[in-house]
Amino acid sequence: MANETNPDEPSYIDYETFLAPDFSPATFANSLVVATNNPNDIPLDLSTPLSRVLFDAQEVDSHIDLLATRSAVPLLQHTQTQTAASKRIIAELDTQIKTLNDSYRQLEKEVIDKHAEADEVRHVALRLWETLRLGRSVGRCLQLGRQLQLQHSELSSGPASREDLGALVRCSYTILSLREVLDSKAPGEEGHGLNRVDAIRALQDSVITPIERSVRETADRVVREFAVVGSTTFAQGEEARAKLEPALTALYLLSPTLGVKADSWTPRLLLEALERYIRSALQTSITSLSRSLGQLSSLDRALAEVTSKCQGIVGLEVVLESTKPPAHPLLPFPPPPPSTGTAQKQATSGGNLLQPLLSYLETGSLASYFWRTMAGSLATRVQDIVSRGGVVARTLKTNKGNVGDAIRLAVVKGCQRPGALSTGKGKGKTGEANWDREVAVMVGSVVNNLGR
Repeated sequence: MANETNPDEPSYIDYETFLAPDFSPATFANSLVVATNNPNDIPLDLSTPLSRVLFDAQEVDSHIDLLATRSAVPLLQHTQTQTAASKRIIAELDTQIKTLNDSYRQLEKEVIDKHAEADEVRHVALRLWETLRLGRSVGRCLQLGRQLQLQHSELSSGPASREDLGALVRCSYTILSLREVLDSKAPGEEGHGLNRVDAIRALQDSVITPIERSVRETADRVVREFAVVGSTTFAQGEEARAKLEPALTALYLLSPTLGVKADSWTPRLLLEALERYIRSALQTSITSLSRSLGQLSSLDRALAEVTSKCQGIVGLEVVLESTKPPAHPLLPFPPPPPSTGTAQKQATSGGNLLQPLLSYLETGSLASYFWRTMAGSLATRVQDIVSRGGVVARTLKTNKGNVGDAIRLAVVKGCQRPGALSTGKGKGKTGEANWDREVAVMVGSVVNNLGR
């Protein structure tokens, strides 16, 4: 054939078809079959397209063999040249690689190994620093714990076995200092990791928790025992005030702060202790007065007792009004005074411990709260007496005028501020005109439920 003698002559094989990027053997074979057969013939004759393909393959193989035979010398020379060039490149690369490996080993010795040693030293230093920090925190807590023990011992070691109630405040501030450390548990804070130290756990169980409980119980007892009446002397009133103020301060400071926002914080322990005091006075007064309404011969004694209870609450109000909130180390700023409601009317410049209590009880004064709460309970008791009838109900109805007058005098007298606390530190309410509503509510709770 012509292309076997001269490879440069054109070949009948369509090389461009086979070299096309989108060439598909299946499509090419299908076109050969369709070109040499009728699509409707069954079966198809595949011998012709197969011969065509085999002939083309033989032609290409012959052409390749011819080209390789005639170009053997140039191909061998080219291969020899490429092999020599590769050897020269490999020789040069071996030298460069050896130099690079030597440099890396030197770098590894001078930098990587030393960095590993330095990193190990850094870890040791960090652990030593963490141990030192933890040791300082433990030392501070133990020192504060010892200080707390000494302060608590002062609570009952005053002259002539009298309690040094000032120790309540000192203990409270020390407890707050311990809380500040122990509650700072986040990484990087002073108290981080202290809960894993046995000495700190023992300190909490054997010192902090029992002493804090003792301080709270002592402060509660002092509030519960507070009593100031009209017959109390000035010296006795000052002594009662001097005992009450440290107890109020301690309960204010020890009220929980963890997890409470400063702008919504309230002295919960203080408010609960004061509410218990008022509720106890109310319960005693309601029981005594209810019983006396069934036995009018004991009414004067019962009203005197109720008056005494109310004067004690008025005295408590005077002390609270003249006592400013102490600085609290765990609060970023003092809690704001109430801005709405009747408690705001009682607010004094600078704030006092009365404001949060009035806001908590939702009242304008403690005396008003006392009489109005008692009136609500008395109305039910009087209705029970009337519904049962009998001599007791008839006697009470017959004397309702005298009973009303006695209750009116008791309310007015009970609302007067005890003279023992008239030192100008607070502004108490005096005078019958100031308590007309309370008088009307109290008298009405009894008289209005007796009928005609």
